[in-house]
Amino acid sequence: MDESAELKRIGQRIRDARIAKNMSQADLAFEAGVSLPHISDIELGKKKMSILTFSRLISVLKVSADEILRSDVPSVNGLYQTEFAQILSDCSPAEAESILKIVQEVKASLRNRRPNDD
Repeated sequence: MDESAELKRIGQRIRDARIAKNMSQADLAFEAGVSLPHISDIELGKKKMSILTFSRLISVLKVSADEILRSDVPSVNGLYQTEFAQILSDCSPAEAESILKIVQEVKASLRNRRPNDD
């Protein structure tokens, strides 16, 4: 696998986790003891990070290493299912139906992308 593409995917997962926690890059950088430009470069897949930096980031973001490194692992998929269940747990039927439609459209869009779009 292309190293550059893998770094971009990992960076995107870190960015997604940060956004899900409603954190700015500056917040993440401060809490993890990393410079803001380094966080930006990691999220963009421009820089490799040390294992210590990675450990700090996942600790601050409260995510597992598997979620960031290997989103295709079956146990990680189970985490996503649990997270979806939590999101839907307090929704009205109309809200749940709307969310389901949105997810179906996103899934269809992702599957219709050309293989080289990553």
